Amino acid sequence: MLYESVHWYNLAVRIWIDENARIPPYEQLRAQLRLMVSSGQLKPRERLLPIRSLAAELGLAPGTVARAYRELEWEGIVEGRGRAGTFVVREPPVAFSVVERQLADAAEVFAAEADRLGAGQQTAMLALETAFAARSDLELEAD
Repeated sequence: MLYESVHWYNLAVRIWIDENARIPPYEQLRAQLRLMVSSGQLKPRERLLPIRSLAAELGLAPGTVARAYRELEWEGIVEGRGRAGTFVVREPPVAFSVVERQLADAAEVFAAEADRLGAGQQTAMLALETAFAARSDLELEAD
């Protein structure tokens, strides 16, 4: 699992890429960048890191980052401006509700705790699925 604190201009941004996951690295990156836009961590009109810079920081191929950016562009979240770079659009079509923001915060805490315990993403996700299954079983017993 690759965990990087990427220097995003004047910010330190955390991006996780699990090389062993069934989800391709470009999709993991796309989903995290989308989340960063929807949560407001990346602001409208903010410039994304150049493809080669982000690829180098994450240890990914430039084509992987380019594909993530392309998919975000197809979703209308970012726009490429040629040599000027790639920017978050003025009004991104993604918005976080209060519940989604709280869930994202809780997920961040869970992921950090799993990381601290030395659990990989697969183990952490299994623990989460087990917890949800146990809650479902309790709800069925209550009925």
